[in-house]
Amino acid sequence: MPIANDVGEVAGKVWHFLDERGRSSLTAVAHGVDAPRVMVFMAVGWLAREGKVDLSQEGRVTVVCLRGD
Repeated sequence: MPIANDVGEVAGKVWHFLDERGRSSLTAVAHGVDAPRVMVFMAVGWLAREGKVDLSQEGRVTVVCLRGD
C-alpha cells in the first residue's frame, strides 16, 4: 500500500483526536494517536495543507487545533 494511504488514515485519527480533545500540543497528539510519530507529523501537515487544522507556536510548544475551534 502506498505511504500516502497510510498518512491519510493517520490524518483521520488525528482529526478524531482533535475533535474529541480539542486544542492540543503537537506532542500530545503524537502520544495520543496510535501511529508512529513521523506519520502523525505527516498527517498534521496533510491536514494543515487541506485547511482542516491550524498550527501555532506558543513559546517552545507547537499547538494544533481543528480550523474554527
